[in-house]
Amino acid sequence: MKKNYKKTLIACYIGFITQAISINFLPLLFITFNNTYGISLKELSLIPFVFFFTQFIVDSFASIFSDKIGYRKCIVVSQTLSGIGIALLAILPELFSNPIVGILIAVIIYAIGSGLIEVLGSPIIEACPFENKAGVMSILHSFYCWGTMGVILGSTLFFYIFGIQNWKILALIWAALPLLNIYNFATCPIEKIDNNEKSMGIKNLLKTPIFWLMIVLMVCSGASEIAISQWASAFVESSLGVSKAIGDLVGPCLFAFFMGISRFLYGKFSEKMDLTISMLICGLMCVGCYLLVSLSSIPILGLIGCATCGFAVGIMWPGSLSISSKKCPNGGTAMFAFLALAGDIGGMLSPTIVGNVSSLVGDNLKIGLLVVIVFPIILVITLLVLQLKKKKALKEIVEPENLNEERT
Repeated sequence: MKKNYKKTLIACYIGFITQAISINFLPLLFITFNNTYGISLKELSLIPFVFFFTQFIVDSFASIFSDKIGYRKCIVVSQTLSGIGIALLAILPELFSNPIVGILIAVIIYAIGSGLIEVLGSPIIEACPFENKAGVMSILHSFYCWGTMGVILGSTLFFYIFGIQNWKILALIWAALPLLNIYNFATCPIEKIDNNEKSMGIKNLLKTPIFWLMIVLMVCSGASEIAISQWASAFVESSLGVSKAIGDLVGPCLFAFFMGISRFLYGKFSEKMDLTISMLICGLMCVGCYLLVSLSSIPILGLIGCATCGFAVGIMWPGSLSISSKKCPNGGTAMFAFLALAGDIGGMLSPTIVGNVSSLVGDNLKIGLLVVIVFPIILVITLLVLQLKKKKALKEIVEPENLNEERT
């Protein structure tokens, strides 16, 4: 029987939507937790830190146990833990005298699931026999953007109709998605990325110079994306003077929408485009967007810069993965795990830098965002180095052919 890899694709789409729920649902409840449980803002700041730190740890070890245990078992576990963790948000806070303890336990559980999705989703699709791998990878990662929009819009609509006091019911509704997706991953065809060729192994991978350029690319991709996405709502609130609810809808939603459009369009037209050149153009656009957001004195221009930045960073993460697959075709699961790890490092560094710098200069968010412009600049420089290496390699191939023709 012919294997139905479209089922694999759908399972991974839902997996990335699940990751969007894991990252974006709980921050919508911060003020509610502050009012209902009396959790301080300082304690609430532990939630994103614990989430990304847990995901960081999972990414560090995922390549080792996923190859030994198998992709299918690990990805099924990812959906199981994601669903259970999100559902436990409705239960655990009431079981502890300090509700933040119960919340953090739930966060750790679904962060493990999210980390496994991040590491395994891309290599599972890379191993499928799709013709346009770069395009398929880009569309796959666009589903994180659609998931982000869905969880923000869906949650806002639910709170408007049923009241935010019923957030526990919504948590159970969101938890159902990954739990239902367990069946898809349990029954869809899954191949190993290094099925036909021997993997390089971690030691050889770490000795490969081009791999470290890929790591730099991923750190900068993650940093460029997460810095502005995490602060989009606060930026819109402060610059336009709107409420938190409007800030959530206008800031992160617009950013996610344009990021999703970018990934979808590249996925459709990638065969006609040079990935490195496309990322280089987007990198330069990203630098321009950060300058517009940071330096513009007109609020609406800052909002346009924020939204356009979503389009600019759209192909950076999936594009970096696709370039890495071409440059290190035998990298195996270890390569994708290290790349996810690098992206997480960028994602942890940039929003922290924005927050700390902004605090030092009197809570001026624009200055904080201006400082992290260093990440898209480094990304552009790295892509230029890759392009020069590519031209040099082509020149070395063409010159011997010309010599042979002259001799003939």
